[in-house]
Formats: sequence, structure tokens, C-alpha cells
Amino acid sequence: MPQTELPVEKADSRLMRSMFHTIAPRYDFITRAFSYRMDKRWKRVLLERARLADAPAVLDLASGTGDFSLMAERQYPGARAVAADLTERMLQLARLRGVKRAVCADAGRLPFRDGVFDCVCIGYGLRNFPDLALAVREIERVTRPGGLLVSLDFFLPANLLPRRLYLGYLYAQGAFWGLLLHGRPRVYTYIPDSLKSFVAIPEFSGLLRRSGYRRVDERSFLLGGIGLHWAVKEP
Repeated sequence: MPQTELPVEKADSRLMRSMFHTIAPRYDFITRAFSYRMDKRWKRVLLERARLADAPAVLDLASGTGDFSLMAERQYPGARAVAADLTERMLQLARLRGVKRAVCADAGRLPFRDGVFDCVCIGYGLRNFPDLALAVREIERVTRPGGLLVSLDFFLPANLLPRRLYLGYLYAQGAFWGLLLHGRPRVYTYIPDSLKSFVAIPEFSGLLRRSGYRRVDERSFLLGGIGLHWAVKEP
């Protein structure tokens, strides 16, 4: 994994909460803008390929305003989704959208029993975890044997030129939207900064395999800047 120093927000949960408290009302708009409006389609692809049984227990981790919770309950009959996020304001907005179960929680210390979920979904949360390996262990712990991890996130393109172009694009986008929506470019230039201390798609696949997952599948978009993962926990 890269040895780049963590952004201050990523290293301090209080700053992370404060930043996402500010972002929360604009969060859905920004995820659509940065993904060229492909965000929801990618999430649908993740859930469709998961092929969950009826009435699955689903953890929507780093849930934001609850996209995965709502989509899982629409797609799978009897699904019981729990939205978990570090920021209470995100969860308040999730409840307003119709999310029934919401818990304020840190990915490194999940307040759930071992093996309680059939599937854990993470949308744009992985690169915000200060200790990614610890978070993956916690996710693996709360997933039943044979259960799934599915994720969507920004990643570092593996090749240097696409990486530089992608980070430059994200800085330009972040500065524009941060200044326009909040009067502070830093609100969204955090995204490329968080990527500098993150990994490429194949590296995350390798971490999953070392952490007790098999049948790890990946799919990349935007020159490797967006990655989808499906991983099955060892039975």
C-alpha cells in the first residue's frame, strides 16, 4: 500500500465527521456529478451480481444517505438492511429517505455480532477508513461464512499517466464544486488527497484474498479510477 501521509481528516475521526456533516445535504448530488451520473447504475450492477437469497440481512456500511439500503430492500424480497455511518447527519437524511434501520458506527469497531450479515455493501467508504486492513477484518467478522462483500469506490489507477490525469481531474472538479457549494475548495479536494494514501484495484483484491475471502471479482471504470468488487467469505 502507498506510504503517503494520511489527510488530516482521514487521521482524525472528529474532522471526518465534521467534513461529512457539512457535505451531507449535497452528498447525493456530488456522487452523481463525480461519476457522470453512473453511480446508481454501478450500485445496481453490484447488487444484481450479488444474487442474494430471499430475505437477506444486509449491512450498508459508510452508508451516506442509504442508497444501498433502499436498493437492496427493493431488489430482494424481505431484505433487512441496516445503514451504518460515522456521521449522524447522513443517517438523519437516510431516515428521511425511508431507511428503517440506521446506526452511527465506526468501521473499525462495528457494533454487530459475528456472522450476522449475508452481505456487506460499501459505497465510497473504503478510502475513508484510516486503517483499511482493520476495517476489512471487521467486515469479514460480521459476515456469515459464504456471505458477500460488495463495494464501489474511487481507486488509484495503476499506471502513472492515467493516475496523474485522474487526480488532476478530481482536483479540478473538487475545487469547483467545493467553492460553488460551500465556499471552500477543500471540502471536495479531500477526495483526490484521500486517494494518494489509498490503493489500486488489484491491491484491494489482494487484501481481500489475504483476509479470508475467495472468488474475488473486480471490475474497473474510468481508466481504473472506479472499482467494483465482489468477494465471498470463506465457508
